[in-house]
Order: sequence, then C-alpha cells, then structure tokens
Amino acid sequence: QLQLVDSGGGLVQAGGSLRLSCVASVGYIFLNYAVAWFRQVAGKELGFVTAITRKGRTTYASDSVETRFTISRDNAKNTAYLQMNRLIPEDTAVYYCAAATIVDDLTRDDEYESWGQGTQVTVSS
Repeated sequence: QLQLVDSGGGLVQAGGSLRLSCVASVGYIFLNYAVAWFRQVAGKELGFVTAITRKGRTTYASDSVETRFTISRDNAKNTAYLQMNRLIPEDTAVYYCAAATIVDDLTRDDEYESWGQGTQVTVSS
C-alpha cells in the first residue's frame, strides 16, 4: 500500500502562509493516485479541504479555503503540496494528505486508502 508522509505544519500568525508537503513512497506510480487534503479540528470530524486529480488538471476545494489555498502536485517527485495563504485562526487543525486509485467522490474521506500521519497547523490571532 502506498505510504504517505506529510509535513510542513507549524505555528503562524493570522494572515501568514504555510506550505504543506505530502511525499509518497518510492516504488508506486504516483500518477495513478488522486490526492486530497483533509483536516481535523480537535473534537470534530475530519473535513475535506481540497483535492487534485491524477494528472493535476482539475482541482476541487471547500468553500472556506478555495480563494486562499492551492493544491498542486509534482508526479516526477511523488509529491503533492498545499499552499495556504491568508491563514485565519479557524484554519487551525491537523492536516492529512490522502491518496486513492479509484474514487467517485473526491470530497469523501472514506474513498481514500492511503493516509499521511498528519501535520499540525496552528494559526494565532
């Protein structure tokens, strides 16, 4: 099964930026996987953030982030990214990258078979 390692989280002031990375294990064809980012606020359910199709031609984002966050991928490097700009305290959460070979609804977390370990993002006011 594809292994994912996400990183890049940290503490940032409101209005600042962070870039998360999601590196997939070698030996797998990253191009075969759609990739998404989800986040979980303490005590709440996992929530969809954004997703990108296999070749990176199409992206989807939740309403709360679509003007501030950008997902991208470099299939040659087996890596996906989440660029987060104009961060607000409500973005504070653990962020997880996820990958799936076959997915009908990119926004559903139960469609993804591989997950990163999560990276904490904290936005101070």
